[in-house]
Formats: sequence, structure tokens, C-alpha cells
Amino acid sequence: MADLSNDERDLRKSNGGLADEVERLIGPALDDLGYAVVRVIFGGEQQARLQVMIEQADGCSIDVEDCAKASRAIEAILDVEDPIRTHYLFEVSSPGIDRPLTRLKDFSRYAGHLARLELAEPLAGRRRFSGTLLGVEGSTILLETEEGRVSLDFIRLAKAKLVLTDALIAEHRAAAAAEKEGKSG
Repeated sequence: MADLSNDERDLRKSNGGLADEVERLIGPALDDLGYAVVRVIFGGEQQARLQVMIEQADGCSIDVEDCAKASRAIEAILDVEDPIRTHYLFEVSSPGIDRPLTRLKDFSRYAGHLARLELAEPLAGRRRFSGTLLGVEGSTILLETEEGRVSLDFIRLAKAKLVLTDALIAEHRAAAAAEKEGKSG
């Protein structure tokens, strides 16, 4: 696969509206703390909820202390900026092992793993695709499905996430062990 340019690497699917505004406000502070925003969601039918999903900028795992640190920084910004005018529940979390894929670089990073993708508009009468990620070419996601290789435009995605498999769990455990070894050694 071709290397991604900086612009392509930073392409992301936003959630729109207030979530985009919150992300714009908190992004620089989280960057300064060494975190990257994976996704911001604001919504809820009976109770509004703001969910901020983060990861370490270097790809290392997130723990409860990281979430608490990020939460304090985000709350301070939201208290000052006050972009949400209603009562809401607030949570900061890690993306988890079967994480959402929100940035174009995620599709390269997790090449070789199974994923489920959904398009905003049907392509040849189909909106949902499952298969093995093959990476990206430009801003096109390459996916090997049971029916063959599919090329999907990143801009057409509604949502995407990894499928929890033994291989994904094993890779996660190996990365956690290497990270732990690196911290102790």
C-alpha cells in the first residue's frame, strides 16, 4: 500500500454538530496531554450524553488514570466554553479492543483484521460490508470480503469498527505485554 500523506492520515469521520464543536474545543488540550481523540458523540433520547473516546497519541493503551486526567481537562474547557446548554452525562473512555475506526489511518493501522463497515448511501444496492482490512490507497479503504475485494471511499462511510477476534485479542495482549515490559525495563 502507498504511504499516506499527512492530509490523508488525518482524515476522519466526524459525528457532526455539537460533537464537532466539542472536539474542536478539546482537541488541542488533549494533544498537549499526549492523547488523541478517537470519537466524540453527543446525543441521547431521554438523557443527553457526551462520550469522548481517547487513545494515547503513541498508540499505547489507555487506563483509568488516563481517562480521569483527560476528563478533568475536558471538564475545565467545557465549563469555560459552555457549548452544551442542557444537562448531560459525561464519560471519557478508551476505544476498546473492537474499536470504532474513525480516521483513515485506522484502516492502515488495523490492516489484516476483520471489520464491519457501513456506508451512508448504498453502493451497488449495498450499505454494509464485512471483511479483512487490506489498508488504504489514497482515501479509499480496501476490504477483502467473501465476495471479493471491495474499494470503499472513506468519505462515504457512516461507521466502521473492528470485529472482536482471537487474532485481535492476541495482538492486543502482545502489545500490552510489550508496553509493560518497556515501562519496567
